[in-house]
Amino acid sequence: MTPFHLAFPIRDIEETRHFYGNLLGCPMGRFTESWIDFDLFGHQMSGHVRPDAGQAAETGAVDGHSVPIPHFGAVLQMDDWKALAEKLVSTDEKIDWIMKPTVRFEGQPGEQATLFIRDPSGNALEFKGFADLGQVFAS
Repeated sequence: MTPFHLAFPIRDIEETRHFYGNLLGCPMGRFTESWIDFDLFGHQMSGHVRPDAGQAAETGAVDGHSVPIPHFGAVLQMDDWKALAEKLVSTDEKIDWIMKPTVRFEGQPGEQATLFIRDPSGNALEFKGFADLGQVFAS
């Protein structure tokens, strides 16, 4: 699979560098005073400083939960997801939780662990964990 690229709005380079680089552990790529690149689990994410960053997202319903639209994130192997979830739950840093770690579609095709957080600019992120990545598109 080839990596995707996503450009997204941010308020500040330094707070974004700390959140994605230090808290999530994403290696940092190139940057200037107006944009910064990260490797988010093999995908290229480019944060661009924008005055409209942090505008409130709308919501949609998934498995009885209200989720922010738009959002982005990564699909992970279950062990990687558990490690990330544990890191976020146990950190001393303030996490802006939208949905704490939970399991959706339990016992159904596409069963997945999920969590939602907001970055310092208000962008919603979802991280999904699958015991079997073959279930990502199960119906």
